Amino acid sequence: MKFEVRHLQLVDAISSEGSVTRAAGRLNVTQSALSHQLREIETRLGTPLFLRVHRRLTLAPAGERLLQSARRVLDELRTAEEDIARLAAHQDGVIRVSTQCYTCYQWLPPLLAPFQRRYPGIDVEIVADVTRRAVEALLARKIDLALVHGARDPRLRITPLFEDELVVIVPPGHALAKKAYVAPADLAGEHLILHAPAEESFFAKTLAGAGVRPRKHSVVILTEAIVELVRAGAGISAVPRWTVARELHAGALIPLRYGRKGLFRKWAAATLKTDTRSAPLDTFIDLLRTQHP
Repeated sequence: MKFEVRHLQLVDAISSEGSVTRAAGRLNVTQSALSHQLREIETRLGTPLFLRVHRRLTLAPAGERLLQSARRVLDELRTAEEDIARLAAHQDGVIRVSTQCYTCYQWLPPLLAPFQRRYPGIDVEIVADVTRRAVEALLARKIDLALVHGARDPRLRITPLFEDELVVIVPPGHALAKKAYVAPADLAGEHLILHAPAEESFFAKTLAGAGVRPRKHSVVILTEAIVELVRAGAGISAVPRWTVARELHAGALIPLRYGRKGLFRKWAAATLKTDTRSAPLDTFIDLLRTQHP
């Protein structure tokens, strides 16, 4: 490139002001310095950019052409500076979030209103297509925040959030409905309907760790669909207690603890250790910790 941003500013200023003196004042440089820059760029380009007509500098054909590009470039640079200033002040931007479990998306939307009251220019984008691969997506910088349980990686900064309990849900007339809790062996003959395949499901892997495989394992992503299938007697499921609070209150489903002490997941917010967390991201994580179900 034969010219720099200062040369574009020079062409724009002289064209607008009609003289080197006034252009120098606009650019806060001395007249001699601006004259030197003008001679420098004309020498580099091998052609004059301005002609003197009646004591006023007017654009030569080469100057006309350069001015067209100069104004476009300078406008774009000004816009970029304004955008970056807003980002630096945390007034604009996006936080990309994903999680290891589809059920978590049910409690994210209520957090958006208090967050956006504080940061109206920051969008929270829920990246559902990397669900259950949230850590890999975070490491690949496809997202900014992963909601995880049991993640251990030295490249991650882990912030504990809360824990939730997985309960086995059955219809009121089910053979297990009157038990105080279920043992792994109780589920061996059941059709288990879960949100994820066996190799990805926290509950299925826990059951396998106890040496038990259910009679059948089906995958249904939507909690609402799982609830209806269980109510209809098509199978049983294991879900976070809070996701079916309404059905439990109405008596439409029976919740059973898994084991005497129950089965809990400890959720955490994962970010990259190499990144400095912004104030908006810290605020969003605080909301996750204090306003979870």
